[in-house]
Amino acid sequence: MVMTATEDLITSLPGTPSAVGLARTLTETQISKWDYSHILDSTLLIVSELVTNAVRQTPDEEIRLQLSRDAYGIIIAVWDGGHELPKAKPMTELTLEDLDLSEEAFDDNGGWGLHIVQAMSAKCGVTADPAGGKWIWTRMYP
Repeated sequence: MVMTATEDLITSLPGTPSAVGLARTLTETQISKWDYSHILDSTLLIVSELVTNAVRQTPDEEIRLQLSRDAYGIIIAVWDGGHELPKAKPMTELTLEDLDLSEEAFDDNGGWGLHIVQAMSAKCGVTADPAGGKWIWTRMYP
């Protein structure tokens, strides 16, 4: 884990499901240090979604989390070594009747995370890393 002079957090995480909890813990500490507790819940949700997607994209490989702040707010960025760009499901009106809540299909109802990230962010996008992989990033205003 690296803390820069501007108090940015940059850390490597394992490409396993445990990375999500670790990323949330590190994010909570950093957001509290910056005194942005009023956006903590939204930030934790976004971090969870981005890290989960990175783990699914590149299982058992390194991923990276970066939390930065500037005069406009905070930037959350997650890197993975995959080349496939994230794709949001087409937007549809969803009701409980549309979901298959049976035990064997319960996890098949996901895939809405990018829509959540877009809705909660001031701005978000994808940037190719010249060294390989990509950064999925989002900006939040405090």
